[in-house]
Amino acid sequence: MELVKVRVAANFTAEHLARLLGWSPSKICRMESGKRGTTEIDVAMYAARCKAPRKVIDRLRRLARQSEAEYRLQDHGELLPDELISLVTLETTATSMVSYECLWVPGLMQTEGYIRELFKLGRRDPGKRTFEDRVHARLTRQQLLTRRNAPRTTFFVHEHALRAEVGNPKVMSEQLTHLAVVAGLPKREIRVVPAANAPFGMFGGGFHLKQAAKTPPVAYVELDVASLFLDDARYIQRYQQLQGDLDAHALDRHESQEWLAGLADEYDRRAAEE
Repeated sequence: MELVKVRVAANFTAEHLARLLGWSPSKICRMESGKRGTTEIDVAMYAARCKAPRKVIDRLRRLARQSEAEYRLQDHGELLPDELISLVTLETTATSMVSYECLWVPGLMQTEGYIRELFKLGRRDPGKRTFEDRVHARLTRQQLLTRRNAPRTTFFVHEHALRAEVGNPKVMSEQLTHLAVVAGLPKREIRVVPAANAPFGMFGGGFHLKQAAKTPPVAYVELDVASLFLDDARYIQRYQQLQGDLDAHALDRHESQEWLAGLADEYDRRAAEE
């Protein structure tokens, strides 16, 4: 949710707002991190105390009603998907993450050159956010993979995403080389899903499963104008089944690394010819 932006606009600290509302600071923290249990009434009181415009309060109430359901559809608003508090919280607390991408290289694995070319192709209007803001947000999000207690990650990537040329062969060569190198690192696993094993669209669109210690897993699906967070057991089970299917159809870790290195060489040769 975008409660932090409302509080900051009011020039309140979380502790000060908690005192004004008679709540505990931990409740403010839970609400701002987008965790379940936040009611529409709480959100309305929070925003009203921050003297938010009525239009903003009504919008936040609608989002709160959605979060009380079995899923939470979080409007991006002026934020970029990489900056959503709920997503950042999920990723920074995760002990393991599994994702599947069929259209492009996973965001956490993208090189800066690939990011820039991909955003040039993007249709989404960033509003007040500049192009550099978008690039910086994605690169900043990637830092979670270099911290000491980084989560264990498995990225399933369909062949279609790796052969879809973003920018030019040089950009793609650098991107595929990066993937091949990362695929050999501890706690990092990149699994290529060959088109011959699984036709494009066989597993639907991309998804992410994030697991934190002592809490149920959460599924995350990024859409054009909003992001969907699912924690209902029925939905999680379905995505876990998809994960098993992907595991059965993908190349193993070492085969994937060799495949990625081979495609990187192919792009490198094409870049040299230009």
